[in-house]
Amino acid sequence: MANTRLKAARLAAGYHSQQDLADALRVGVRQVRRWESDQPPMPQPEVAQALVRVLGQDLVALGFAPDGAVPARRTVLASVGLAAVPTQAVALQPATAADDFEAVTRSHRRLYWSVAPATLHPAAIAHATLGCAVLPEAAGQTRKRIAAALAETYLLAGRIEFFDMREPDRAQQTLLRALQAAGEADDPLMGSAVLAHMAFIPAWDGDRDAAVERMVAARTYARRGPASVELLAWLDAVEAECETRCGNTRTALHLIGHAEDVLADGSAQPSPAWLDWFSPVRLAAFKGNTQLRAGHLPQARATLLGVLNALDPAEEKQTTVVLGDLAAVEAAAGNPEAACGYALRALDQLERTWYAMGMDRVREVRRALAPHQHEQCVRELDDRLYGWATTVSALAR
Repeated sequence: MANTRLKAARLAAGYHSQQDLADALRVGVRQVRRWESDQPPMPQPEVAQALVRVLGQDLVALGFAPDGAVPARRTVLASVGLAAVPTQAVALQPATAADDFEAVTRSHRRLYWSVAPATLHPAAIAHATLGCAVLPEAAGQTRKRIAAALAETYLLAGRIEFFDMREPDRAQQTLLRALQAAGEADDPLMGSAVLAHMAFIPAWDGDRDAAVERMVAARTYARRGPASVELLAWLDAVEAECETRCGNTRTALHLIGHAEDVLADGSAQPSPAWLDWFSPVRLAAFKGNTQLRAGHLPQARATLLGVLNALDPAEEKQTTVVLGDLAAVEAAAGNPEAACGYALRALDQLERTWYAMGMDRVREVRRALAPHQHEQCVRELDDRLYGWATTVSALAR
């Protein structure tokens, strides 16, 4: 009779062929074939340790009989009242568990762009809780895939907490869990993405040293990739925004120029499926904001108008940010009516799709319009900005 215990554990761990398991253990496929035969030889000690680690069960549970004993001996000992040596109690999840968990993660990724953050966030956290419960019950490739999807889920929750809910302390803890899950999956590109998101948090407080340290770590993980040009360009864009927040617009513009060159060079390396928040148009949005903060108003206006025309209608959250930046350009240029026009369009968009970063932009514009607060256009903006629905909605989120 073949060693069905080992075969079942192999399949449950996500190794669909004997060759897959052989590759994971760095042994020949003939060796795995012998282990799954009716008389499996005991693996060498080092290989045995790797086999137990990869499949999540001890040798007896995998159908091996140490020292010539038969696995059934445990039953015999128990029947005569002697205590049996316990095996590692692991309830292995089937390989399909990774498919199912990943499917929900993908759905949440897409829903982020249309579902209200206050609605999606609890669902993402609940999904992460499920992943934490399932992960110890999985082994091998199944475990790695669940861990990778769990890291993405925590990253999504952290993005919502920081960008949508404006809770940086909470986001810091959630992103740390994402980094731990990425480590379980041994996924350096996800680790790079998480660390780059973590750099935003100190940068928003003006702590450049902490932000730079996290970006160095993010780039280190990206080198372990291989990383796509989109991911590398996004890292430049993140560091540029951090530098902009810390008042270093010249450095930021240099980084954006480098990102543009990286994208222009191109690469055959595909981007991870989860990198759906970045594109050349998004890079241009970063550039327009930096030009604005650098005081390059004509350039910022031209860049941001190009972004607004190029954005997909479905990119509603980004649209509010771009409209807010265009309003800020006009406010800085002394055009209050044009500034209020863009700000009102941003508020129209925010009523459909809430985005805290977009509302922050509108509020910054209103502060910049303080010298014009008695003009009719600014009063109309105030009526919208502090209307019942807008005020309650903003405070409730």
